[in-house]
Amino acid sequence: MILTAAASQVTQAQGRPQLVVQSFFDEPTNTASYVVHDPATLRAAIIDSVLDFDAAAGRTDTTSADAIIAHVRAAGLTVDWLLETHAHADHLSAAPYLQAALGGTLAIGREILRVQEVFGKIFNEGTDFARDGADFDRLFDDGDQFAIGSIPAIALHVPGHTPADMAYVIGDAVFTGDTLFMPDYGSARADFPGGDARQLYRSIRRLLTLPVETRLFLCHDYKAAGRDRYVWETTVGAQRTGNVHVHDGVEEDAFVAMRTARDATLSMPKLILPSIQVNMRGGHLPEPAANGTRYLQIPLNVL
Repeated sequence: MILTAAASQVTQAQGRPQLVVQSFFDEPTNTASYVVHDPATLRAAIIDSVLDFDAAAGRTDTTSADAIIAHVRAAGLTVDWLLETHAHADHLSAAPYLQAALGGTLAIGREILRVQEVFGKIFNEGTDFARDGADFDRLFDDGDQFAIGSIPAIALHVPGHTPADMAYVIGDAVFTGDTLFMPDYGSARADFPGGDARQLYRSIRRLLTLPVETRLFLCHDYKAAGRDRYVWETTVGAQRTGNVHVHDGVEEDAFVAMRTARDATLSMPKLILPSIQVNMRGGHLPEPAANGTRYLQIPLNVL
């Protein structure tokens, strides 16, 4: 029923003002962030923003977020939503900084509660860390409907990469988070705590039942071998015919075997420990210690 609603929304969008998508690519983390808006109302959402972080110096910077703010203001947009597809393991979210400047409702999937529980233990967070999603303004359930101005949107739960991944179907476009990469690169890893390759396959195939012309906007690109530029937009049709991991005809067991073997060769993302620690809090940095300094923890020999 939810997929039928999402597919119907995409079909209906063909005769309506098309969602305007402006991307911002952060090469140090290979992350694509988006400002999307309804041209009829100038209402907007920001998806998967980046807070710049120099891990060696332990220093944050807002250059990437400031570029988003400048775009929103120059285009005369009103931000209604700050959408996170999941608690990212490769970059820090700038959502609180953007919210302070532009407003909007900060939202993520309800399964963030599982992520908070798991990583609350890994980081030995005490009772001061609420594992109830309170750092976010809205927790989406699968199939929840909302809107960007006059353009309808649906939140879809697409677990596998993590238990909390969401995809956002907005008009004729889908923001897939870390489920899919470009067809020549394949799919996301599924070996983080709570990840599941079988769930990932089913989530991907669910998205690929949408109309073939549906635009897909990805959260990352890493330049597949033989490609000399970054790309983060594709279509359902291109994924179904050309994705090297999950094109039409690839069976679930084959995908799980491939994904499991491939994941066993991957090292952890460089920023996973600071990223998860911040992103499970909705992008809020840990509270300052008694000396006024904020600290991130590095649990040893855990991941």
